[in-house]
Amino acid sequence: MTDQSQSGPNGPIQPGERAPEFTLSATPDQKLSLSDLRGSPVILAFYPADWSPVCGDQMGLYNQVLPEFQRLGAQLVGISTDGVWCHAAFAEARKLHFPLLADFEPKGRVARLYGVYRAADGISERALFVLDAEGVVRWNHVSPLGINPGADGILDALEAIAAPARSEGAEA
Repeated sequence: MTDQSQSGPNGPIQPGERAPEFTLSATPDQKLSLSDLRGSPVILAFYPADWSPVCGDQMGLYNQVLPEFQRLGAQLVGISTDGVWCHAAFAEARKLHFPLLADFEPKGRVARLYGVYRAADGISERALFVLDAEGVVRWNHVSPLGINPGADGILDALEAIAAPARSEGAEA
């Protein structure tokens, strides 16, 4: 018997697949849709919970690396099953400068769409997706819950997306 709490029935969505559209709360009175970010690369950082030590370190690292993500034209979004008020307190305490989206109700709906919901735990996997400007997954990674995946894979994926654009510009 396979444990489907670790991921969706087919595992996480894969490179080459179109990222599922979603709209989630960013604050108590603001929502953000994936379509709002179309036109530039997007990093979706699913994480299990605000306030856990590994999640705090991971989101803190991404906050430090944010200028590099932005230099590569990418927008970063954190997503967990915690609510907007929890996200607001966590973001303020950690001085985060990117949106945290609440995949809260229905619980884990977006994590399920991406194949990274842990139903037995009621949280998402620690999963990363890098999307190109058209919303196609170009890279993904699922880490064990207790391990911070770092930023190297994200940066490599963003560089790979940027490389064809740079070479096309050089030929023009």
